[in-house]
Amino acid sequence: MLAIECALSKELAMSGKSNHVQDLRGLSRLTTDAVTQITHLVEAVHLDVVERTGSWSGGLHRPVAAATRGVYRAVRGITQLAGMGVGALIGGLQPLLGERSGWPGREPMVAALNGVLGDYLVASANPLAIPMQLRVHGKALRLEREALAHAFPHAGRRVMVMVHGLCMSDLSWHRRRHDHGAALARALGCNVVYLRYNSGLHVSTNGREFAGILEQLVQAWPVPIEQLDIIGYSMGGLLARSAHHYALEAAHSWPARLARLAFVGTPHHGAPLERRGNWLNTVLGISPYTARFTRIGNVRSAGITDLRHGNLLDEDWQTHGRFHHHDNRQLVPLPPHTQCFAIAGTLGLHDDELKGRLLGDGLVPTMSALGQHSDAARVLPIPSERQWIAYGANHLDLLNRKDVYEQLLNWLG
Repeated sequence: MLAIECALSKELAMSGKSNHVQDLRGLSRLTTDAVTQITHLVEAVHLDVVERTGSWSGGLHRPVAAATRGVYRAVRGITQLAGMGVGALIGGLQPLLGERSGWPGREPMVAALNGVLGDYLVASANPLAIPMQLRVHGKALRLEREALAHAFPHAGRRVMVMVHGLCMSDLSWHRRRHDHGAALARALGCNVVYLRYNSGLHVSTNGREFAGILEQLVQAWPVPIEQLDIIGYSMGGLLARSAHHYALEAAHSWPARLARLAFVGTPHHGAPLERRGNWLNTVLGISPYTARFTRIGNVRSAGITDLRHGNLLDEDWQTHGRFHHHDNRQLVPLPPHTQCFAIAGTLGLHDDELKGRLLGDGLVPTMSALGQHSDAARVLPIPSERQWIAYGANHLDLLNRKDVYEQLLNWLG
């Protein structure tokens, strides 16, 4: 059944449609899983308290613990039965509900859900998991020559790929009636496509798949691509660097066509909020009474934990585990024959303002976004004339600020 649902979800995703039944089924399963896991957590905390009172309870804690386990086992059983019942009911309603092209708020909700729980959605075969695909105007592209020729009747030899950030989708590039990609395509006369991906998966997992998709695009494009440009926003910049690494490993042809790579608010050396969250989880684990609550922190996706230091490769998280505190990243050089650019945002209005130095754009420190690091070996060699700071800008402002667009146009034109 899970295999059938996954196949159906993938087919619908590639058709550019969302199925209301699949949405409801996915939410139902996620709710059932959440209640079950919360029950596990509450049971564990309850049993911890019971066991720790054993020394002065005269042995009464043993039957109490047995009864407690029985109660929670029943709760989990009822939850699973209810979830199965809801799933069956939703399946029965499918002929009545039919397919819908989308409902208001679906895209941002599903994108955010994938950012936070995307790896879990994939592991549990939940139909809400986002498949990676290239899209235009919110519709998936079939990476076949005839299909691309139909989608791009005036296909040119320069193609620009826009890569979104954590908890976002390809539609997130359109903010406050502006889209950097669409505006650049008009100004430069090039074709633009948008990547959509599950941002809760490891950057390296997505990077490897993105590398393959770019190779398919280059091979299927109606005319030979002479210039490929990538603009990566936030996590999207990490994804682009990871994809280039894995493309070289796989001997793909597209890296030779990669002319320009622009990073917008990319946490090349990580984001402090994730590091602080990881330390908080460690502190909770010290006490036997709060240790169980680290399960909540551990629910956050692999994509989020990769942002602690800016992981790009499998080795960055496989060796020590994804909750390891120390920066054990492999050194990944920038593409040697590609012009790289970096835009950082800062809440400060000038370089010396304390707010900007401490917070950067609110999520990504300025040094991290520009590829700078206290360890000289980790500094990304982006020339100063290809670095630029947007003052008085928060992380999201980078998506629609006019001066950010003008700087991109100046570099890419």
